[in-house]
Amino acid sequence: MIAVPAGILLPETFLQSEFFQVLATFVAINTLMYVTLAIAKMLPRVYMTDVFRGRNRRKEARGILPPSP
Repeated sequence: MIAVPAGILLPETFLQSEFFQVLATFVAINTLMYVTLAIAKMLPRVYMTDVFRGRNRRKEARGILPPSP
C-alpha cells in the first residue's frame, strides 16, 4: 500500500492551474444555487394577492346569511 501524505492527492501545480480555478468557481456557484433553492423550498409560499390587495375585494359580505354579530 502506498502512503499518501495527509490528504495531498493532486500536485500543487494542478491546484493552481486556471482550469482548476474555473472548476472550483463553478462548483462554488452551483453549491450556492442549490442551497438557495433548498432554503426557498422550506419557506412558506408567498402569493401576490397576499402582498398586493386588488380592487376585487368587497367591502361587505354578500352571502345568503347575514353576518354574525
